[in-house]
Amino acid sequence: MKTKLRNFASGAVLGASLSFTGFYHQLTLAPAEAAEEPEGGGVGSADLAKQLYNPVAALISVPFQNNFEFGGGPNDHGFRYLLNFQPVIPISLSENWNLISRTIVPVIHQEDMIGTSSQTGLGDILQSAFFSPKKAGPGGWIWGAGPVFSIPTATDDLLGSEKFSLGPTVVFLKQQHSWTYGVLANHVWSVAGEGGRQDVSSTFLQPFLSYITKTHTTFTLNSESTYDWENEQWTVPINASVAQLLKLGKLPIQLQLGGKCYAEGPTGAPAWGIRFVVTLLFPK
Repeated sequence: MKTKLRNFASGAVLGASLSFTGFYHQLTLAPAEAAEEPEGGGVGSADLAKQLYNPVAALISVPFQNNFEFGGGPNDHGFRYLLNFQPVIPISLSENWNLISRTIVPVIHQEDMIGTSSQTGLGDILQSAFFSPKKAGPGGWIWGAGPVFSIPTATDDLLGSEKFSLGPTVVFLKQQHSWTYGVLANHVWSVAGEGGRQDVSSTFLQPFLSYITKTHTTFTLNSESTYDWENEQWTVPINASVAQLLKLGKLPIQLQLGGKCYAEGPTGAPAWGIRFVVTLLFPK
């Protein structure tokens, strides 16, 4: 059982994250008229709301994803807090192509998830790089593909795999009217690391569906599923959330609140959780 719990802790990390001067301003909803193209060629709020749900959009964003998960561990009393720091940085390569850097840096605190012990520290960093056309393809489909790396940066051996892993990643999506739907996937194999730890062969699948209203409120349903090929085990959290685009002074931000339940998971997986995300946006 301890082995399965250790594998769950490592797999969850693999599956899965400045200074400002305007904080004295009142936090207000982005006005509806901002959906129009603003003066000076800037990006309107409607465009920002859509770009947020396009993983390969040419938009710098910095999400702080806070996850509170309950009901895990051998006695179903475990708790885990997971902060994913997830900066997204687009780089223009040519007239037709972008490179989108997506990084997930997990910070974890968990209690009674593995026996009656507790762990706090950094998990394994996941780095993806998507090469993506600047214009949508036939039928309006948007796509990106490239490499993904899992870097063994965990500060506790129970918070990571202790393996360096790599593989391919790909995303396909379509944005039609107020809807965005698609899937993001990757697979990583371990190629180096601690010899005494289990090898990594893990597939991540994230189908997603979102609807954006005229007031820039977004309703989202997705799954962040992982299949562990070494242990032949699915971990399937289902996430539902609502988000609102706001302005903090002149800085656009998005606040998101949602819940999750685990439809499938190994021994020790949480039963349910709450997610709260603050995303800072830096449109061109």
